[in-house]
Amino acid sequence: MKPIKGLLFDIGGVLYVGERVIEGAPETIEKLHARYPMRFVTNTTRTLPETILEKLKGFGFAIGREELFTALDVTRDFVRAQGATVLPVMTDEAEGYFAELASGKPDFVVVGDAHTNFDYPHLNAAFRALMEGASLIAAAKNRYFKDEDGKLSMDAGGFISALEYASGKEARIIGKPSQTFFHLAVASMGLQAHEVLMVGDDIESDIKGAQDAGLQAALVKTGKFQPTDLEKGIRPDPILEDVTDLAKYLAV
Repeated sequence: MKPIKGLLFDIGGVLYVGERVIEGAPETIEKLHARYPMRFVTNTTRTLPETILEKLKGFGFAIGREELFTALDVTRDFVRAQGATVLPVMTDEAEGYFAELASGKPDFVVVGDAHTNFDYPHLNAAFRALMEGASLIAAAKNRYFKDEDGKLSMDAGGFISALEYASGKEARIIGKPSQTFFHLAVASMGLQAHEVLMVGDDIESDIKGAQDAGLQAALVKTGKFQPTDLEKGIRPDPILEDVTDLAKYLAV
């Protein structure tokens, strides 16, 4: 194992699953927090960062807003930096995050996990904007996630692929597994990629994405993890039963 100086944690599936906290996770994070700078990174786009932070606090995690690094934040920052406008395809809550950037003639169609807003009117409006010249941004393009009932549910990826197919345009991915996303999170801690360990439950987005960006990556067997993930040719640095095993792995 290369020396670790900082940690990135995926949130849903790693710290909690649905409405159930991983037993011992808040205590583990507190213990590790005393030694390592951390960022809590998520592709969750259905709810606002503040909502995620409140949920974490409700589970007993002491996490500052500056430590939360979300696909919604990075996507909005990217659009602002371009001086651009958007047509968001998201939940009503998340669309409000982009209200100041919204336009009837957008530069970008921005897609997140729109949940029940993934209907024909919303998708067709996005398609028409793309055909009229807008570019396509995927705040995140995950295939599925572990839902509150313990089963896997579709994420935004399939709907983004539908828009790509219909419009002939390829989406620019802002969240994980974008190397830029990982590098921005690492840079915010003042570290280099090889000095940081990513902890996640998604073999492709979390593990391969982090490793491709030069980070080390630990896979936990909670959340969306499936045993067949280990047959995809991706080799996590460690494989942990859950996030509480991380303290032992790092000898803390």
